[in-house]
Amino acid sequence: MAELTHFNPQGRARMVDVTEKSPTHRTAVAAGTVLVSPETMSHIQAGTLKKGDVLAVAQVAGIQAAKHTWELIPMCHPLPLTGIDISFALREDPPAVDIRAQVTCTGVTGVEMEALTAVSAAALTIYDMCKAVQKDMTITGIHLVSKTGGKSGDYHND
Repeated sequence: MAELTHFNPQGRARMVDVTEKSPTHRTAVAAGTVLVSPETMSHIQAGTLKKGDVLAVAQVAGIQAAKHTWELIPMCHPLPLTGIDISFALREDPPAVDIRAQVTCTGVTGVEMEALTAVSAAALTIYDMCKAVQKDMTITGIHLVSKTGGKSGDYHND
């Protein structure tokens, strides 16, 4: 079993020291889905929700969340992110908004948490923007799709 790196000798949580690691180009892609009703989907497509353009606001929320991941997740390092791209696909059957986030940096630690946080915040924003029309939306399937770079190498969730 691999050594647990996030604990100090007293067994307490610590942020890992990455001082000696060499910077590498790193990417991570995460995805998730918000299941909505046909009525909610119609409002998203037509832009008729009272709070405004759902996908535009969710995109900004996802970008902001990726940039602030280190402030939300206790053991994450602040990273000099070099790119964040959030995309959406609208599905009719079943009605859903699929969210995908790609995050890149050249740094000493990965950007998986930033991509996952971006998807999560975008999904929560979609829920917030649409809750006046539908309260039983479901946020589901948030997962890491792939990551590249770093000592552990590449990962692809097939």
